[in-house]
Amino acid sequence: MKLVTYEFDGAVGLGAIDPKAGMVHPLRDSETSYGNNMVGLIRQHTTLNALLQTEPTGIALEKIKLLAPIPCPTKNIFCVGKNYFEHAQEFAQSGFDATSKRGDNVPDNPIIFTKAPTTVTAPGDDVPCHGALSAQLDYEAELAVIIGEGGSAISKAEAFNHVFGYTTTNDVTARDLQLKHRQWFIGKSLDGTCPMGPWIATANEVDAENLSIRCWINGELRQDGNSRDLIFDIPTLIETISAGIRLEPGDIISTGTPSGVGIGFDPPRFLAPGDVMKIEIDGLGTLENKIA
Repeated sequence: MKLVTYEFDGAVGLGAIDPKAGMVHPLRDSETSYGNNMVGLIRQHTTLNALLQTEPTGIALEKIKLLAPIPCPTKNIFCVGKNYFEHAQEFAQSGFDATSKRGDNVPDNPIIFTKAPTTVTAPGDDVPCHGALSAQLDYEAELAVIIGEGGSAISKAEAFNHVFGYTTTNDVTARDLQLKHRQWFIGKSLDGTCPMGPWIATANEVDAENLSIRCWINGELRQDGNSRDLIFDIPTLIETISAGIRLEPGDIISTGTPSGVGIGFDPPRFLAPGDVMKIEIDGLGTLENKIA
């Protein structure tokens, strides 16, 4: 299934989206069983082996507003740095990487950081440029994993059993702040700088180990990668994070970005107000946002 959080007539609900038909079918138990909260649904259905009950009559997409599938994460969003070989190289050569020694371009172990939950914003919403703080805003198209069954010390062999589904994130980054503070949290946690969505595809919907990931800026293709090229694959990431941090239903792991980000160009090509970012990942729809 493809699950969404949406707003219609001033109320928030959960539904199953049919992109081809342009319809959203509300879940019958959205309010009574899940409190219109995607994490509430995930807690009760850590895996979806059967279809949820939906209303037979759907709502046309143009009549609703799609929200981020998980609009209010309960914890920071786990993210992974330098997880594609070509991106690791472009980042090291850009002069913006304050975390590596010369020649140390590819990490030996996953680099895990977090984004604040206040970064999450909906498909179609404007992303603030934070011009008073940053002049070097960058884009990063990423495949994100949604945890279903929680747990600690999850092995790689069992990792996919803990995945509920997948969505798209844009890890918008203030590169100047990332370099200034010599760590990644502040530069990647400005309010409203993590577009997410438009839906969660449940784990049985896509082959997460072979998904094309593309990003256009103002119609120009900048990123064109595939999840099969991850340095550290999804099971490795889940094993690494859960070794000492309990993962909970609804936790988000954004797996890293392919090459082609703004700092990979010479000179760098940073985002400016009015720029339109469009990301497409196989089976996960289109995530489009404008810098304001």
